Amino acid sequence: MILYLIPLLLAVFIVVYFRLYLFAFPYNRLVILMYHQVEKESHEDLTVSLKNLEQQFSYLSSKKYTSYFFSELTLSAKRNIVITFDDGYRNNLEYLPYLLKKYNLKATIFIPTGFIEKGYNNYSMMTFDEIRSLDKKYFEIALHSHAHENVRNVSLDFIEKDLKKNMEILDAENIRYSKVLAYPYGKYPQKKHDKLAFFSILKELGIDFAVRIGNKVNYYPTQRPYELCRIDIKGKDSLIKFKLKLIFGRLKLF
Repeated sequence: MILYLIPLLLAVFIVVYFRLYLFAFPYNRLVILMYHQVEKESHEDLTVSLKNLEQQFSYLSSKKYTSYFFSELTLSAKRNIVITFDDGYRNNLEYLPYLLKKYNLKATIFIPTGFIEKGYNNYSMMTFDEIRSLDKKYFEIALHSHAHENVRNVSLDFIEKDLKKNMEILDAENIRYSKVLAYPYGKYPQKKHDKLAFFSILKELGIDFAVRIGNKVNYYPTQRPYELCRIDIKGKDSLIKFKLKLIFGRLKLF
């Protein structure tokens, strides 16, 4: 009898683990993609090649995915998606405007203001002038802290001051932004008490949503606005892998 139950239990586990039950709620199923850099050729996980990115955008367009900014999340389509890029690399400016316009998509760029002011690991970053010039039809700016510190390793006081600085600098630069936070390194406190205190700070600052990695598809509207999951698109992901990630989120059990 137990042997007969194993396939059923396995099927239930897969449906729950990969959140496949959300296909029963197509208008509430929200995929959030996470990217970083774009280059003509990709040599690392956080950089997607221009060819791969165009194939992915073309696929989203052909399958009639509806892309949203976080500021307009009132889902009304069967295939809902938010496309995000972290850090404000200048190659985003070089390649994204043309591709987003071509495929009628939108993107949210999470800005760590410290990287824009001081640079980051010799990468070429956008300037505040360039961020301000992005076409608001296709781009939304959001928060990625100022110092880009792992919030698990710093005090709540530091976090609050750092996020305020992130917003104050964008305000001073006259850059319109949504109060959505991408956690640096995708992490936030795990202990219940610390997490609740951290989320309380986000609420006091007027943060509407916050995103981690998680590699799962979301149900939206959500009762956990500070724990939205993003799906990490790697530089060398094939188009088949990309399609599978849109379905499963993650491609490994562990």
